[in-house]
Amino acid sequence: MPNSDSAILDESARLEELRRRERAIQFDSFDHDDAFSLGSHLRDQAIERDLPIAVSIVFGDQRVFHAGMPGASADNDAWLERKFRVVRRWGESSFVVGTLFRSRGTTFEQSSRLDLDLFAAHGGAVPLFVRGSMIGIVGVSGLAQADDHELVLDALEWLKGQQ
Repeated sequence: MPNSDSAILDESARLEELRRRERAIQFDSFDHDDAFSLGSHLRDQAIERDLPIAVSIVFGDQRVFHAGMPGASADNDAWLERKFRVVRRWGESSFVVGTLFRSRGTTFEQSSRLDLDLFAAHGGAVPLFVRGSMIGIVGVSGLAQADDHELVLDALEWLKGQQ
């Protein structure tokens, strides 16, 4: 747990930067074909870089894309569900939520008062926004949390550039 003022300031600066970058990724439209393109791009990145990840995209409760790569397991699918619950509850990425708690000098695990078997504020799950409304979530699990998060943001920025 960060307990120094400088650690809290570092997390606050990270939080601001994460939110800035995520807010810039808004779509005018996002449908099943876009979900397939995004998921396929993430899968292609995993193949190219030999990443042991699970990738999932949901619209509400409907899973519209899922891929498990060699080295990933059902545990990664469970992590995705826990991260997705955090995104649904807060409307922000799982990494932002974890960083928010750290910026307050605590952790999600210590202070959220939620069942940690059901919720995980670890990087890798990012909401999909169409004109300001959350329509789904894209997530990756299998890497360090910052790497999961970065992989998803890079893929979202790639898709936004394609549209």
